[in-house]
Amino acid sequence: MDEVFKALADESRRALLDRLHARNGQTLGELCDGIHMTRQAVMKHLGILEAAKLISTVRRGREKLHYLNPVPIHEIGERWIRKYEVPHLDALAELKRNLER
Repeated sequence: MDEVFKALADESRRALLDRLHARNGQTLGELCDGIHMTRQAVMKHLGILEAAKLISTVRRGREKLHYLNPVPIHEIGERWIRKYEVPHLDALAELKRNLER
């Protein structure tokens, strides 16, 4: 789980996960389109995400498709969020929103 937290700690990697969530099965080139990172930086981030099992890849001919794997994120939710009383956290979040208005 440490690798998952490390991978999720970086904003760029979270952005790549968001892109895969929006459209799964993208190539490296597609993931690089419209993002302000070098191809090498994207490749490095994808390697970290793959090592953390947050993404998986499938070869299709010469292309390598990247797919989101939501299981590690779900496990974090089960281990670190669900065990705390969600209704109490929801009530505190609502109170915070009301106080900030």
